Amino acid sequence: MILPRMGLGCMELSHAYGVAPAPEDGVRMLRAALDEGVGLLDTATLYGGGRNEELVGRALRGRRDDALLASKGGMALVDGVKVIDGRPATLRAQVDASLARLGVERIDLYYLHRWDRAVPIGESVGALAEAVAAGKIGAIGLSEVSVARLHDALAVAPIAAVQNEYSPWSRNPELGILEATRAADVALVAFSPVARGFLADAVADPAAFAPKDIRRAMPRFQPAHWPANAALLPGWRALAAEAGCTPAQLALAWVLSRGPHVVAIPGTTRLDHARENSAASTLHVDPAILARAGGLVGTATVSGSRYAAAQAAEVDAESFDEVA
Repeated sequence: MILPRMGLGCMELSHAYGVAPAPEDGVRMLRAALDEGVGLLDTATLYGGGRNEELVGRALRGRRDDALLASKGGMALVDGVKVIDGRPATLRAQVDASLARLGVERIDLYYLHRWDRAVPIGESVGALAEAVAAGKIGAIGLSEVSVARLHDALAVAPIAAVQNEYSPWSRNPELGILEATRAADVALVAFSPVARGFLADAVADPAAFAPKDIRRAMPRFQPAHWPANAALLPGWRALAAEAGCTPAQLALAWVLSRGPHVVAIPGTTRLDHARENSAASTLHVDPAILARAGGLVGTATVSGSRYAAAQAAEVDAESFDEVA
């Protein structure tokens, strides 16, 4: 499966970053993004407890062929509580539910959202391989997995993509999965490529986040770490100005420079931001500026871990926190 270098993460239209826009506004934005040529939409069972898939399905109604469609299963809201469940029966049911909410006959790319440590990954991947054989999904992806888990999965079925957080301030893929995906001819899909808004210069004060914004629980936005991280932003703005692009575009250009198999899926609720992000896929930034950007914001300079302990325990991907 060949993915466009830039897609659109749809999560925040329904989930995670405080108050989501009204569904009709979200549908309108997605349809306009399709008009602008956005060719990959990324959603999940978890997002909004299924509401995000419904929204994406509404946006694609009558224009299913305008974009590749990706969703995820294996992590869902059950009675309002997030549950990781990779049992084959659960995944079979979630694939069917995703198809119904999206209003489509086939999902192009379906990820195992998290590895359920109670279930061998081969069993979960085997269930998704059955969905491929049945024509319900086109290809299998994995999210936030380690190199070992990728190899275990590849022993069972072809894997088209691995989705991990990747940006200058989250370098965990450089501990192995960046190279492992390249070697296996698997796309590495970078979520949060502008560092949850930080590298878009969109966070003035984390204390102003909405009460349910998930960033409130992330150490890098908390008082113990935020001042050190905020001190990196003036230099980041200056590098973007030198490159002749926006701060968000500099982050995206950096991510895409990490290899031809790397795909970025920045999320947004605004069409102007979607347009700005898409333009980064054809932007040329001097490699010397990209190198300086990666030196300015990176593992050695960013303060705090990317997740709090409870969220980190859900993730199988290699982590610099563990290395340290």
